[in-house]
Amino acid sequence: MRADRLVATLLLMQSRGRITAAELAEQLEVSSATARRDLEALSAAGVPVYPQPGRGGGWSLVGGARTDLSGLTSAEAQALFLIAGPAASVAPQIKSALRKLVRALPQTFRADAEAAAEATIIDTAAWGEDTRERPGLVTTLQTAVVKQIKVRLTYQKRGQAPEGRVVDPWGVVDKDGTWYFIAGTPDGQRTFRLDRIHGAVLTGTPSARPPGFELAGAWDEVVTAVERRRSATSATVLVPTRFLDVFRHQHGRHCTVVEEVGDHTRVELTAPRPLDIARNVAGWGGLVTVESPEVAEHLATIGAELVSRYRPASPAGPAGT
Repeated sequence: MRADRLVATLLLMQSRGRITAAELAEQLEVSSATARRDLEALSAAGVPVYPQPGRGGGWSLVGGARTDLSGLTSAEAQALFLIAGPAASVAPQIKSALRKLVRALPQTFRADAEAAAEATIIDTAAWGEDTRERPGLVTTLQTAVVKQIKVRLTYQKRGQAPEGRVVDPWGVVDKDGTWYFIAGTPDGQRTFRLDRIHGAVLTGTPSARPPGFELAGAWDEVVTAVERRRSATSATVLVPTRFLDVFRHQHGRHCTVVEEVGDHTRVELTAPRPLDIARNVAGWGGLVTVESPEVAEHLATIGAELVSRYRPASPAGPAGT
């Protein structure tokens, strides 16, 4: 008897109270004889199920016994469905799993769990953009991580030809629609962008994560290192306080409030280069004041380029003047 059929049988009996072998066979897509053997095997194994012969009979749990196969509390069930529910709209496997989990919950938890699953949707497309599709390689790499199987990648670094390598799969990360693959190599941990992976094949060779490895911690280290590189240059800028929230939202973690100065706020901006800061604030025009001379020089150059390109042509004067 397959374990998944055992669990499915218990869930159906819990949800319906009583079920016939024919109904069970239809639900599990097996023969009536197989369904009957499964029910008998459950009883022989000590599960409190018993048959009721005659019209209206079937198989029931003794005394209406209930089993919470999930082990979740009501609050835990709601939290899980709030998180998993939105993903179910784009992943049929999650929708199927949630349906099964609902059946495993005690009756008093089900209504709240089902409501939580429908409480939120996730639209991955920004305004004016098409919906982002999940890269096909994600499933392959997730399988490698779960089954702990080495992967042969064909990867292309920027400006270089694609090359093959065998890596140990440690985790897959979705960073705002851009996917990354964290893996172990002979040179240590490496991060690969999925849009630069031309192919990934499971080798069949067993792999393993290092002792104590946690994907969340490893990714946090990657983010910290990248942001540090992106913050090599800093500059102070005076921003009208009434626009501070908009300015900070635009620049995210690269904008730090320093102090209030009258009706302005002094902030510190960071970026890889002074030119990058100049480009980031150029659109604010005269609303902001850049206090760092090097960035101000780049702004002056940008301004001169714009004036040269977009200044209206002077009208021709009267003839003979």
